[in-house]
Amino acid sequence: MSKKKLITLIFLAIFIAGCNFTDKVWARDQLVIGITQFPATLNPNINSMLAKSYVLNMALRPITTYDQDWNLVCLLCTALPTIENGLAEPETLPDGRTGVAATYTIHRDATWGDGTPVTTADVLFTWEAGRHEQAGFAGLEGYKRILTIDVVDDKTFTLHSDRLSYNYNSLNNFYVLPSHLERSAFKQPSEYRYRTTYDTDPTNPGLYFGPYQIVDIESGAEVVLEPNLHWYGPSPHFQRIVIRVIENTAALEANLLSGAIDYVAGELGFTIEQALSFERRKGDNYNVIYKAGLIYEHLDFNLDNPIFADRRVRQALLYALDRNQLVEQLFGGQQPVAHSNVSPLDQIYSEKVGIYTFAPDKAADLLDSAGWSIMHNGIRHNSAGDRLSFTLMTTAGNKSRELVQQVLQSQWRAVGIEVLIRNEPARVFFGETMTKRANQGLSMYAWLSAPESLPLTTLRSDNIPSASNGWSGQNYPGYANPRMDDLIDAIEIELDPNKRLPLWAELQQLYATDLPALPLFFRAEAYFFPKWLKGVRPTGHMSTTTTWVEEWTAEKE
Repeated sequence: MSKKKLITLIFLAIFIAGCNFTDKVWARDQLVIGITQFPATLNPNINSMLAKSYVLNMALRPITTYDQDWNLVCLLCTALPTIENGLAEPETLPDGRTGVAATYTIHRDATWGDGTPVTTADVLFTWEAGRHEQAGFAGLEGYKRILTIDVVDDKTFTLHSDRLSYNYNSLNNFYVLPSHLERSAFKQPSEYRYRTTYDTDPTNPGLYFGPYQIVDIESGAEVVLEPNLHWYGPSPHFQRIVIRVIENTAALEANLLSGAIDYVAGELGFTIEQALSFERRKGDNYNVIYKAGLIYEHLDFNLDNPIFADRRVRQALLYALDRNQLVEQLFGGQQPVAHSNVSPLDQIYSEKVGIYTFAPDKAADLLDSAGWSIMHNGIRHNSAGDRLSFTLMTTAGNKSRELVQQVLQSQWRAVGIEVLIRNEPARVFFGETMTKRANQGLSMYAWLSAPESLPLTTLRSDNIPSASNGWSGQNYPGYANPRMDDLIDAIEIELDPNKRLPLWAELQQLYATDLPALPLFFRAEAYFFPKWLKGVRPTGHMSTTTTWVEEWTAEKE
């Protein structure tokens, strides 16, 4: 071979290699996402935490969910059972009430990451564990309402529920567990929450059947996912997704600008005020979306605290807050003040709900009538000498919430109330403090909900977590009102949406009167998409964007 020809071949090889390298760069087969919280557990059914949902919805799927257009759809199942299509049938129960039998079929190719098929045996085990009061499942009440499950075959089952509810075919919170791995961990139900394979062996591929599986974890810092070769849906684009936890939101921005992360999750990323500032400075480099939704930022009371047991004190605390000023100054008016637990974006919202305007004089009168009328050094006391003082907790490192805390502290101080701020890492706050109702003061966090979501686990009196029920349920305030229980039950079994509306209106009014929690505002989420990242569609409700991660792609601009 001549020297000239050899040189030509070398340059050609370099050119081809360069082309391949360029293609590989623009293929972007790795995506690094920044979020602000680390999951307290990876078991999908124990406690409720957005960070967990964000990660796990890449690796698991509920049986049904609401999609980006707020329609109920199947994910693990193949067809949504309805009375109209014959897959759901009302049935008369032995006590004369009307129940419902709904038949679901698991996708025939659904397979755990270790090659074990997802079957009705997994559904039966999940139901068995979920309804056990010592297992610690957040949705205990929902599992208990399933009377029996008939197995049709390995993939098909009929679920018999104890009532025909308006959402009879929704299994949004039913995450099927792998019975071949989890049954041994469930031998002692009271210890299950501490022995689940999702925490003792979280990279076991048999735990996941979604488009991705978790392959590596650095506790508190990072979760790494790679494609599940047994996934039954469209192949995901990214060959590796890294979820990097950066609890400080200022550091999150710095990591994005440095290229250490590609994308900040809208659900768990920039606070709204930080997003507005970032958009002014760097917005031209991103595709920006502000998604308003059903995300309710609020303050939970602990109603076991004698201070809060008096409804007049709870009402006074809300009258003492200028929430309009708070959202305008901190969030540029992008997050509307909440007047109940239901967003105006939801079709069930009632415009007749009572509104607490900023009225410090009214707050003072209520506190006086509740016995907190003696002032010492600017702080109210009662006749027994008790000080009107309590802790205010939230997730540490969240700049937005810390700013809100300071405003609340200042406004309450103006009417003689002392607030002591004490925060915890999210995994501790949600994993222990909230679950076990350990904070005797106020706790600030957000509830995410689906459209027309029944507050069964959050407001019904039989869903108060306690040691006796394995800390199941999500009624963290300890709220118990028979009328609220009756309204929840009445709404659930009313199939006519027009007849449900007045019941929803009464529920919202009762909530606004009783105030088991203090409404603050409905959050908007700020999404700053790299211009090459396509297919991410914010939902505005509790289903995270990662529920459809297989639709995400990277495209050259």
